Amino acid sequence: MHPKNISIEDFTYSLPEERIARFPVSPRDTSKLLVYKNETIEQSVYNKIAEYIPDNSLLIFNNTKVVEARILFQKPTGGVIEIFCLEPGNIYPDLTTAMLQKGTVQWQCLIGGASKWKHGMILEKTILHNGNKHTLYAKMKERLPGCFLLEISWQPADVSFAEVLHIFGIIPIPPYLKRETVKEDGSNYQTIYAKHDGSVAAPTAGLHFTTAIFESLKTKNIEHNFVTLHVGAGTFKPVKAGRMLDHEMHAEFIDVSKSVIEQLIQNHNRVIAVGTTSLRTLETLYWMGVKAASHPGISLHDIEIQQWDVYNDYLKNTSITVEQSLSALLAWMGKNNLEKILSKTQILIAPGYKIKMINALITNFHQPQSTLLLLVAALIGNDWKRIYNYALQNDFRFLSYGDGCLLWKRDND
Repeated sequence: MHPKNISIEDFTYSLPEERIARFPVSPRDTSKLLVYKNETIEQSVYNKIAEYIPDNSLLIFNNTKVVEARILFQKPTGGVIEIFCLEPGNIYPDLTTAMLQKGTVQWQCLIGGASKWKHGMILEKTILHNGNKHTLYAKMKERLPGCFLLEISWQPADVSFAEVLHIFGIIPIPPYLKRETVKEDGSNYQTIYAKHDGSVAAPTAGLHFTTAIFESLKTKNIEHNFVTLHVGAGTFKPVKAGRMLDHEMHAEFIDVSKSVIEQLIQNHNRVIAVGTTSLRTLETLYWMGVKAASHPGISLHDIEIQQWDVYNDYLKNTSITVEQSLSALLAWMGKNNLEKILSKTQILIAPGYKIKMINALITNFHQPQSTLLLLVAALIGNDWKRIYNYALQNDFRFLSYGDGCLLWKRDND
C-alpha cells in the first residue's frame, strides 16, 4: 500500500491520561528502557543501555536546542495575547541566519487570543534584564495557512533574535502535559548536549542521556556524532486527516557537516539513531545523495526532500547503496564548496518505506495517530502494537517526559 492511502485510525491505541509523564524522573538516566530485538521484548533502564549496543557502533544524536518560543503580551486592558514562534519568514535562507538578525525579524507564529488583537495594534512588552531595559514589539503582517506572519522588533537593537527569545520567552513544553512551564523545565526539557538554537520541541529520546551513559558507551568503543534538525511544532501533532494523502508534513531545517557524512560512510552498517528527528535527518541525507547521484548539477533548493519524494518511482526504484549515495552527496558538496548541508526536509516515513540508514532506533513512546508512530511502524512493522501493549501493561511512562525504547530493525527489512 502506498503511504498516501494509509488510514491513521489503524495507528491508534488507548493512552490513559495517568500514563502520560507530566514530569521527568530524576536522575534522567533512571528512566525505563524497553529493548526490542529479534521479535523479543526485554525490560531494562537507560543507564544500562550500553549493554544492549554492540561494540564499535555509531550513535547519531540531534543537538538542536529548544528556544523560549512562547512570548506573552499583556494588553493595556488586561487581556493576554500569546505568541508561539514557529519558524522564520521565507525571506531568510536558513534558521541560523534568521536567529542572528538584530533589531527586527519576520517570524511565522501561532497566536493565542488572536481575536483580541485588533487590526493595526502593535503589541509591546518591556522588562529589565541584567539591569538593562529591553522592549519588544510585535506587528501582524499577514495571515498565512495555519499561522500568522509577524514583524517582531526590539530595543536595544544590537542583540540577536536568539537573545531576545532568551530574554522574553518561555520554554514551550508540550500542551498534552496540561500544566504551566516551571523553572526546572528550562534544564529538564533540554538534552545535555543541546547546542544550536532553533527547536520549539525537544528531541526527547536524547533527554535520557547523561555524562555517565556517554562514559559507559566509550568503554565499548561506541562512537557518537551529531546532526541538527530543528524540531517544529508539527512533528508531534496528531494527524487530523483520515488518510495520509490529506496530511501535510511540517518542513524542518537540518544542518549536517561534511565530517558527519564522512563518518557515516565509514560506519554505514552499524548506525543507531537517537530519536526520530535524527532518523529523519539520516534518511534525508540518503535521498539527497540519490538526487545528487542522478543529477550532479542539482541546486540546493531542488535537493530538498519533499513529503512524497521518496515514494516517487524515479527515487523509490533506485539501487544506489548508502555508501554510493553519501559519496555522491559529498562530491556534490565539494562541487558547490559546501562544508555543511543547510536545507529543509519534509520527509514522511511510514509503513511501505524501507529504512536505509540505521540498524536501530532509540526513541520515546509516541502519541496515538501521530506521524512518529507511523515511523516506528515502518521500522518494526505491526509489532509496534505488541510493544506498546507491553509498555502499557508494565507501567512505562509515555510521551516527552516518559520512558523509552531501543528498537532494532526487523531482519526482513
